Amino acid sequence: MALFKRRTVGKPGEWFYCLEHRTVEEGPQCRAADRLGPYDTREEASHAMEIAQERNLEWETDPKWHDDPQKGKSGGADA
Repeated sequence: MALFKRRTVGKPGEWFYCLEHRTVEEGPQCRAADRLGPYDTREEASHAMEIAQERNLEWETDPKWHDDPQKGKSGGADA
């Protein structure tokens, strides 16, 4: 038995999307690795997967994060 029990208490008005249960929850109810957020509203949290997909697409198509075939280097901040 653990000496200290760490309990995560959320703030009222913070919304999360649980990846394991595929539900919206107010305050962190599931472990951090299984949730996205916090979001400002329940509605925003309900669209968490779409938001993540849009952000992933933006990142994947950002030209400064792709390898430059001419130079053979990755195109980071100093490229």
